[in-house]
Amino acid sequence: MNIKVKKLHKDTIIPSYAKEGDAGMDLTAVSVEFTQDYVSYKTGLAIEIPYGYVGLLFPRSSNSKKDMILSNSVGVVDSGYRGEIELRFKIIKNTKDSHSLYNIGDRVGQLIILPIPHINLVESDSLSTSVRGEDGFGSTNL
Repeated sequence: MNIKVKKLHKDTIIPSYAKEGDAGMDLTAVSVEFTQDYVSYKTGLAIEIPYGYVGLLFPRSSNSKKDMILSNSVGVVDSGYRGEIELRFKIIKNTKDSHSLYNIGDRVGQLIILPIPHINLVESDSLSTSVRGEDGFGSTNL
């Protein structure tokens, strides 16, 4: 599948898969902005996600070595969005002198593009039974 991307910055790197069989394409930071609420990494990239698909932004596994987490857990890039892809992180560890953060030029996240079915929710007075039933959080006792 071919999807159009637009470079918004001279240093933009077009996302790609690091290895054969990878699910996510790496996103690279071209700028960083610090606010009192978050650290924002811009990718210099706009993308034309086709109708019926969604782009999902995830942290990379290397994020476990950093002192921050992706603010919205998983970012959603809707098919109608044409703005710059940006990842916002919250600093979570308070070290004395510095934080372990990403730098400009680092791979800061990954993009996965998936088909999304159109769902119609139908109100009902009852639902079918299942083995799990209404057991929620911690229901597997693991």
